[in-house]
Amino acid sequence: MSTWQFMRLGGTGHSRLAALAAGFVVAVASVAVSTPVAAQVANTKHNLGTSPGGGVNQFSGTAEICVFCHTPHGADTSAAVPLWNRALPTPSAFTTYDSLGTSSLDGKTAPVGSVSIACLSCHDGVTSMSAVLNAPGSGTTGDAAWAAGGWTGANQSGGALAAGLITNLGTDLRNDHPIGIQYGGGGLTGSAPAAATTDPDFKATVSAVIGATRVWWVDTTAPGSVVGTRQKTDMLLYSRPAGSYTGQTELEPFVECASCHDPHTTNSTFLRVSNAGSAVCLACHNK
Repeated sequence: MSTWQFMRLGGTGHSRLAALAAGFVVAVASVAVSTPVAAQVANTKHNLGTSPGGGVNQFSGTAEICVFCHTPHGADTSAAVPLWNRALPTPSAFTTYDSLGTSSLDGKTAPVGSVSIACLSCHDGVTSMSAVLNAPGSGTTGDAAWAAGGWTGANQSGGALAAGLITNLGTDLRNDHPIGIQYGGGGLTGSAPAAATTDPDFKATVSAVIGATRVWWVDTTAPGSVVGTRQKTDMLLYSRPAGSYTGQTELEPFVECASCHDPHTTNSTFLRVSNAGSAVCLACHNK
């Protein structure tokens, strides 16, 4: 059943988020999803409600799955992800990898943004994971039930990711893989890539126009991956418009958190493919 058919048959409020999330992820990523997104998330740590199969951290205010990130109404329209149900942190609050001044970083960097800042609305370890823009339920009844919920689980404190966890990235990102950085393997809207983006230490990009926007990715050899066709198992790159960094004149592909991680997968640590033999690293890096 399509998302539209579900809505026509009377799915209401947050109860239709499972269908909505599946439809929107396909539309945005332009890839095939073999099973409903909610069904995949249900058996991962990203299932934060009381529904069966959830992770360590559980919020008693709801059995819903998608609501901790997505909402059918009242979403943050400034977010680069569909129907985002969380307030985005301030980009300037983060210290990023480029401040180390390492000579090996030859790509240009932009402020924390795109899909990465959506991930950091939980993984900065500051805001409670239940701090959503639109609580589930109907009117004040839903709000009251949500507010009365409490958190349990060893990996949280007051609903925020506990200090000391690798998943609590904080606001100092200098010890994490660069995000918001120009991909080193080429990829521009013009006919000739800039020299700064064609480092031979990186695999070349593949690109296509999807909808009205050019998108880039790095093909993987994961099972089910079709070379030249964008798949969930490819390393996805995210378009940043001209002006994202000083001197940028055209649309370019950037590395973001979701280049390597898919929040809807059941893979270990939400990686797009298994990292056996450093497969995730070697998908982009020629080493």
